[in-house]
Amino acid sequence: MVMNIMNPADQTVKMVIGKLRIKQLQLLIALSEHKSLHKAATVMFLTQSAASKALQEIEGMLEVTLFDRTKVGLVPNAMGHCAIRYAKLITTELGNFCREVSDIQSGAGGRLAVGTIMGAIPEILISALNWIRTAHPHLAVEVVEGTSRHLLDLLDDGQLDLVIGRSGVSAEPYEYNYFPIGEEPISVVAGRNYPGAAEGMAFESLADHRWIVYPKKMPLRVLLEKEMDLAGLPSPVNVIETGSTFATIAILHKSIDVVALLPTDVARMFAQAGLIRILPVALKIPANTFGIVTRKGGMPTAVAELFIRAVREQSLAH
Repeated sequence: MVMNIMNPADQTVKMVIGKLRIKQLQLLIALSEHKSLHKAATVMFLTQSAASKALQEIEGMLEVTLFDRTKVGLVPNAMGHCAIRYAKLITTELGNFCREVSDIQSGAGGRLAVGTIMGAIPEILISALNWIRTAHPHLAVEVVEGTSRHLLDLLDDGQLDLVIGRSGVSAEPYEYNYFPIGEEPISVVAGRNYPGAAEGMAFESLADHRWIVYPKKMPLRVLLEKEMDLAGLPSPVNVIETGSTFATIAILHKSIDVVALLPTDVARMFAQAGLIRILPVALKIPANTFGIVTRKGGMPTAVAELFIRAVREQSLAH
């Protein structure tokens, strides 16, 4: 006689799948946003007692407490953060499923959401978009530019199909599939009317210039601080801080004594348009690599698979 003994983890999964309701997941998300059972119940058009019962049910299923009661309200603990992350992912994916079914029924081309770091846009992303537009002329594409860390958060929440960036910035990079596709070299740039600088320049010669910098802890800001340190220079003080590429280009275009760091492909695009110039300054920090990032265990849509193939092919051509 063979006994089929199910381990506790499998029993929990079976029970959760059998009893979990979308409304309970939505409640977890609302609680994470409002930190109040009363407010969460209100936005979900539930009575407070119904919301309390729903929370008790999901905590009972998992046999854990998800929120701690504090002076500022209900605050998710470690288990709560985990549950909220998957609640967002499940509800977002369910919405994507409904939209994709609707697109298929209506004959529409579908939808693709791509996150990308700035340096991949001029060559890799644009070439891939042109390729997939030919194959799927009715496809709707959303492009989100940001830092890899921010884009991975959106990927985790199911708001992006894939990211062109770096998985290594995550505390848990093993949670992602990562395929390296290229490097992101960085250039020092100035306004098009910047005087001189036809020959090579030492980084130290920029010590008295005013810098446009990205906010603290962003990759280009960290790189600049490292370059300053290697050159024996203090970090710039009278900086212009912005996370906007447009603001950076506009300020440089109208200035003669302001400099900044930009990904080289981005810098070339604006230099060819006559808005800025790339200064002949060699940086000591090596270029960072980047690649295609997807959620491990997830299943990309057919369109996302095609786009990933296009990105890989364009990276080889580039």
